[in-house]
Amino acid sequence: MTPSLFKRFVATGTRLALVSVAAALLSACQFSGSSPIDIGTPAPGKLRPGLSSDLGAREHPKVVATYGGVYEDRGAERAVAQVVGRLVEASDDPSQSYRITILNSPAVNAFALPGGYLYVTRGLLALATDTSEVAAVLAHEMAHVTASHAIKRQQRAEATELAGKVLGNVVRDPDQARAAIISSQLSFARFSQIQELEADGVGVRTLSRARYDPFAAARFLNAMGLYAAYQSAQGTTSSAPDFLSSHPTTPERVQTAVRAARQIGAPGVGERDRDAYLTKIDGMLYGDDPLEGFVRGRSFLHKALGISFTVPRGYVLENSPEAVLASNSAGTALRFDGADLTDFESLTAYMTSGWINGLIRDSVRETTVNGLPAVTASAITDGWTFRIAVVRIGRTGYRFIFASRKGGNAFAADYQKTLESFRQLTPTERARLRPLRIKVIRADAGDTPEKLAVGMSGIEPARRLELFTILNQTPAGKPIPAGTALKLVVD
Repeated sequence: MTPSLFKRFVATGTRLALVSVAAALLSACQFSGSSPIDIGTPAPGKLRPGLSSDLGAREHPKVVATYGGVYEDRGAERAVAQVVGRLVEASDDPSQSYRITILNSPAVNAFALPGGYLYVTRGLLALATDTSEVAAVLAHEMAHVTASHAIKRQQRAEATELAGKVLGNVVRDPDQARAAIISSQLSFARFSQIQELEADGVGVRTLSRARYDPFAAARFLNAMGLYAAYQSAQGTTSSAPDFLSSHPTTPERVQTAVRAARQIGAPGVGERDRDAYLTKIDGMLYGDDPLEGFVRGRSFLHKALGISFTVPRGYVLENSPEAVLASNSAGTALRFDGADLTDFESLTAYMTSGWINGLIRDSVRETTVNGLPAVTASAITDGWTFRIAVVRIGRTGYRFIFASRKGGNAFAADYQKTLESFRQLTPTERARLRPLRIKVIRADAGDTPEKLAVGMSGIEPARRLELFTILNQTPAGKPIPAGTALKLVVD
């Protein structure tokens, strides 16, 4: 199928290009301003590595575009800038300059590019409970930069790719060639895992030298694991390690971080600075950017476009700059996006214009969805069964694309239910639709997570307690000390 258009194209009428990131140059870490913050300058007489700087500068605009742009929030900027100076001074290379960018993404992520380009998402800042946890993330990323991990990873990737080509051309036995290539891939993956564990250890030592809590890294890694489980379809994550992953499993990293911290001292040493940190992120955007619409449980709503639809039970929605995606445990996948219909006389003309591979021409039918003109069709290609619908509002066609390898009645029923749920929002609904934000409160005597989680908004009621305990690191069923600063998600 031809590349789809961004949802922002639908909203603004401006064509946007999807930017790919050179993943080999990114030291991505699944911990996963009006302008980025520049910290530090090289020492007199010491040149910055030209290659590293060039690579970082080249990829920086792509990273920013891919992650929704730079997030502008003075409190969040201060929360990040507060720790950077201390970390640079305490790092293995205080002469290294850094450019810190807060990305406008709800994902929990941080990574580094060569040349001192460091990135944290607002989603990561929302998950952190104190300054020391943010410092732990930044110290880890600084370790990647000072150790030149991204450059080494790129060199190793190129060598691995070359070895794979040579083996594929020389070894006649396909099974033997495949085994050799897999062996080299595993070696490369382990090389990357070693980098991550090395950065964890260096980061903990930097934390300690900067007088922050050295146990913050282990604490935040644990919170990240819990949050990943919360976001998954079943509320749990697989315990099976991915041996081709570029990152060690979370339990392994937590253990490494704890061991490194224990070599420094017992829990309780170093600054955590919870109250001041939470004060700075009070009011910060949480979850989806309003320009990209909102996911509320199983529903997607877009205030500017005035549209909404709901997926059946068992589906998990994901909002991204390119499209709204959904999937269920049966392997059915949904993509929702928009297309410009200006050049097409009819919906049938658009549906048959060649953007669908394997289209079954006899399946094309014009119809209506809640009073809106629409066209539906089916397609089969490469072992996949597709159900497609395009609903027209003005010059825009809103596209639903359901895909399944099995097909069947359940697949058809889910497609039909989702399509029939598509509608235009009323003016009152649009006025009431507001983005989610972090609201910081203080616990009163006798407060519990169960009591305070009720005040969360925009979250499925059955999951509010789980999210509250993860965001605040407060175990369910236990009273919270009076005066404790806490995060709520509200609209």
